[in-house]
Amino acid sequence: MQRLRLAAIPLLLIALLSTASAQKTKKSATPPAAPVLTLSVDATDAPRKVFHAKEEIPATPGDLVLYYPKWIPGEHAPDGPVNDTAGIYFNADGKTLRWYRDKLDMWTFHVEVPAGVTKVEATLDFLSPVNQPGGFSSGSSATAKLAVLSWNWLVLYPKGWSSDQVQVTANLKIPQGWKYGTALPQASAGDGTIQFAPASLTTLVDSPVIMGQYLKKVPLQQGKTPEHEMDIAADDEAALQMTDAQRANFESLVAESGALFGSRHYRDYHFLLSLSDNVAHFGLEHHESNDSRTSENYLTDSNEWALDASLLPHEFTHSWNGKYRRPADLATPQYETPMQDDLLWVYEGLTEYFGSVLTGRSGLWTPEQWRDQYANIAMTYTYRPGRNWRPLEDTATAAQLLYFSQKAFSNYRRSVDYYDEGALIWLEVDTIIREKSNNAKSMDDFAHLFYDGQNTGPMVKTYTFDDVVNTLNQVVPYDWRTFFMERVVNVAPKAPLSGISNGGWKVVYHDQPNSMMKTLEDSEKIVDATASVGLLLHEDGTISDAIENGVAAKAGIGPGMQLVAVNGRKFTPAIFNAALLEARNTKQPLAFLIENADYYRTVQISYFDGPRYPYLERDNTKPDLLSDIIRAKATAAK
Repeated sequence: MQRLRLAAIPLLLIALLSTASAQKTKKSATPPAAPVLTLSVDATDAPRKVFHAKEEIPATPGDLVLYYPKWIPGEHAPDGPVNDTAGIYFNADGKTLRWYRDKLDMWTFHVEVPAGVTKVEATLDFLSPVNQPGGFSSGSSATAKLAVLSWNWLVLYPKGWSSDQVQVTANLKIPQGWKYGTALPQASAGDGTIQFAPASLTTLVDSPVIMGQYLKKVPLQQGKTPEHEMDIAADDEAALQMTDAQRANFESLVAESGALFGSRHYRDYHFLLSLSDNVAHFGLEHHESNDSRTSENYLTDSNEWALDASLLPHEFTHSWNGKYRRPADLATPQYETPMQDDLLWVYEGLTEYFGSVLTGRSGLWTPEQWRDQYANIAMTYTYRPGRNWRPLEDTATAAQLLYFSQKAFSNYRRSVDYYDEGALIWLEVDTIIREKSNNAKSMDDFAHLFYDGQNTGPMVKTYTFDDVVNTLNQVVPYDWRTFFMERVVNVAPKAPLSGISNGGWKVVYHDQPNSMMKTLEDSEKIVDATASVGLLLHEDGTISDAIENGVAAKAGIGPGMQLVAVNGRKFTPAIFNAALLEARNTKQPLAFLIENADYYRTVQISYFDGPRYPYLERDNTKPDLLSDIIRAKATAAK
């Protein structure tokens, strides 16, 4: 027995050594290289709303799983426009490969790769929507004279890799005679084709391209680094006419952002601005650029200029708040991973606040316009019955639903309220900091701390709710956690208006619209009777919303109905307001003739307080903090 045991030892050693050697070989095996994709996009059919793409993808035999970008950064929803793709083919070695869509996830494709294949060529077309005003970058994006290309429309990437790991070499062919602008570094250009430098998929998707027959480049803060440029495309050359005063405002915007944040986190920055009535209107942030789209006459019409003055400041602010600093649950490894939106009251709400501050400091809004805008926000969220059941945080958590919900009943259901109500909350934070520090500190100090106060290239630094609270406590010690719990996490029946009152102003109501409300009513052809009878109407009397439990709603009036006549006269905005004024004097009920899906009835409205429009009125018992908040701080960009 003993000899058998001794004889077995060498065999056991051999087995152990063989196992160890195999494990060592396995551990030291070179991991597969991250995929390098080649993407060629032909945008010469952009006026026809069709974009063509050809992509080369490394592959191995078997089931090649490819993702179409689903969760698009900045859009906060699984809205990657896969439904607008067509002409999808996969080829290898001259043969067409079989593919099928995943049965549970519509953004996932399976390609059957035969033996011996190392590369698959994918082709697909993107059909840009026609007359689709919503949907962010999946909305209408091309006209006869301009287009904005979002790379996520046209790229597929393999499963198992983060968007940072996947590398893409891209080129783009644009229509003859068109020019372009983008933050994506280029390698060369010629004959209408741009060859871009190799970049990660993250950088590619984060770098849209604006192009057009009428495109103007406006450098800002020339001679200073990093460089800033406006790339403006329009449907007509006349729309590109920018006054010296407007350019000075944009110059100031860049300078004021440097003073506010004390840092920049980009190599250079491009404002991609589309001026067209035929594309979706929105703003979408990117790290080194923004995709902002508004009406064709933005630069030439004073009303449009005032209404969209905060668009570029908001999207520019996102380079710091949203791109550089980002909630941890929004910093996903690739576009298939779901995002969690509960901190959008910081991501978007704080951006809305800082954006409005920069709008005031740069002169894009006058102090009166800035105050009138906050008065309008205060009114909206005062008459927001949905706040009685739904906390603000839930509007953020459910953003992926609310962005695409109907506008009717938005006062009761609530909408993406974390933008403007978030701005009210952050205004209150600013005033508390100023009060507690005897006006020695402000949200500017928070910005310098939170965004690090020193320049870097594009990168992501995530944060949590605790990080926000801890940074605020570094500025001014206070029970910030409870502050936000009461206003954001808990149901808050009253609108957060303390920032206005702390700032030395108060909300009052008059019977004539303030400057910004008048501009909005004239431009949008609406009547805002939110604070009176509780209606929001179009100029033809169509009711877009009725405040739940408001005077009109209690009388049975709702969205989709039409106010045909008031006191026996055909409805017009002037007749409507005149009737409200008359009822205030006579104390006689108003007679509304209402049409509801081909049925008519007359409704008696017992309302006698006249038109009510919000204003901010100075409270001389307190320091005027609001004026200091929007006072210009910079003399030159940093």
